[in-house]
Amino acid sequence: MNLGNVRRGVLAALMASAVVAGASAAELPIRIGAPLPLTGALSPEGVKLQQGYELWKDTVNAAGGIAVGSVKRLVEIVYYDYQSMTPKAVQLAEKLATDDKVDFMFGPFGSGASKAASTVAERYAIPMLAPTASSVEVYDQGYKNLFGTFTANDTLSEPMADIIKAKAPNVKRVAILARNDLYPLALGQEFEKSSKKRGLEVVYFEKYAINTLDHASALTEIKAAKPDWIIATGYINDLILIRKQMADLGIKAQAVTMINAPAYQEFIDATGTLAENVTTATWWHPAVRYESKDVFGSSVKYSEMFQKKFNALPDFTNATGSSVGVVLQMAIERAGSVDRDKVRETLVKGGFDTFFGPLTFNGVGQAISYVPPVIQIQGGKTVVIYPEVIKGGDLQLGVR
Repeated sequence: MNLGNVRRGVLAALMASAVVAGASAAELPIRIGAPLPLTGALSPEGVKLQQGYELWKDTVNAAGGIAVGSVKRLVEIVYYDYQSMTPKAVQLAEKLATDDKVDFMFGPFGSGASKAASTVAERYAIPMLAPTASSVEVYDQGYKNLFGTFTANDTLSEPMADIIKAKAPNVKRVAILARNDLYPLALGQEFEKSSKKRGLEVVYFEKYAINTLDHASALTEIKAAKPDWIIATGYINDLILIRKQMADLGIKAQAVTMINAPAYQEFIDATGTLAENVTTATWWHPAVRYESKDVFGSSVKYSEMFQKKFNALPDFTNATGSSVGVVLQMAIERAGSVDRDKVRETLVKGGFDTFFGPLTFNGVGQAISYVPPVIQIQGGKTVVIYPEVIKGGDLQLGVR
């Protein structure tokens, strides 16, 4: 069955029934395209984003929809699974723009796929809100339609390096293992810069291929380099495997940082005691306390609503999925229109008070307006160790 044809048929029937009932086009749903990796290696992250989208959509629709001037319009999200393959994400973004004729778009998962798909949004002048694009390389194309809710990668590496320098004076040698993919590699490079800037010696920096299933060779080299601080970047499945193989090889260090998997409960569940004292940095955590002017009202209320719907606390990927929704909603309501130019102009102005944090974008569309937290697994739970205002504990050294 061709899902695209089904959706177009449903839309045509909807429009026909609206005409019959005397309804105007302004009463039809606002359609948002969302290519996601719902199968394949990145499916855990794709499902998390979808949960975030769905919570926002359901909350908005339960309140009657998005206010567009004097009319409220419901939200419809058109999903396609790009199976964790970036070229397919681009193809489906094109399909959403041309066949499904969506009004707006949410970007695919990760910096690499977001950068690739943003060319489609730019070509058709469709504002795209990217929930998970942190690498500055995504925003170097001079596009006007791309807006990302993640701050730059150095907002993760710099605080983490500061903490290590202040709390772990015996850490001198650093090893970095980065997935050879736009975001994880760029993040590894930022950690290299942040380490060297503080006088630490980077004794190892290597890349591993996407879909690597055995890291023993690289980890053996890391062990031989005798680092005090080990940093690994990648996605959930990558970092679970790396942490388990580190233990198999008897690799220990004063500090181990993995970005961003330890922010997920799945990492703790999969690695058990091996998660203890592993640090990470991320863009949002249920411990943050933002009051907001969006449909959720605050970070605390958002967490409560997510837990009620999905029977689990939200993580940063769930939350950023909802954040692009609330920003788009606030932009539409401020503009009083779904006209793309007017919504784009409103997004450029920024100043959105959201449960995710205050969101304002720089001249190339990347968020610059909040401080991402640093967390550590302590006693099997995530503890915020930075910033001070939401801190729940201090850095603990020693990872076995």
